[in-house]
Amino acid sequence: MESVQSACEQARQRIDDDAPLDEILNGLVNAAETIAGDGSVASVLILDDDGLLRNGASPNLPRHYLEAIDGIRPHPAVGTCAAAAATGEIVVTPNFLDDRKWVELRHLPIAIGFIGAWSMPIKTVDGRVLGTFGTYYRDIREPSDVERAALRQLAAVAAAALEHARREVPGVA
Repeated sequence: MESVQSACEQARQRIDDDAPLDEILNGLVNAAETIAGDGSVASVLILDDDGLLRNGASPNLPRHYLEAIDGIRPHPAVGTCAAAAATGEIVVTPNFLDDRKWVELRHLPIAIGFIGAWSMPIKTVDGRVLGTFGTYYRDIREPSDVERAALRQLAAVAAAALEHARREVPGVA
């Protein structure tokens, strides 16, 4: 958890310094991947002004995957990130093959070696969803309590970064 604290402190400093949003979010994603370990990959999707999910930071996901999911509309019965954005709740999919929310999309992560994922909504203090923080796994599993606690902290800082970016340049995030 020490690396999470450090990543959060660095991100807060970057927010104060008006660093680019993608730089801040990439730092948070890197921390999430370190916590998850074992070849896991993390991603931040942000809601745009039209209510669609767009890539905010996914440095270790292939471009073709990001293009395939770009502009997905939040829906409680679709994937993990779209479901988390729609419900404002954590959504866990230990195995894409066993989850009906992934029927239409499961071929995408499976094609790049992922078996399951989970997503935490990124929310404002008043509960408005700004995006999602997702983690993909290469094996069947659920996030540990340590991962959940770490992502809560990282998502809170991501929310602060997104709110700051919206204040600075409306329509950016």
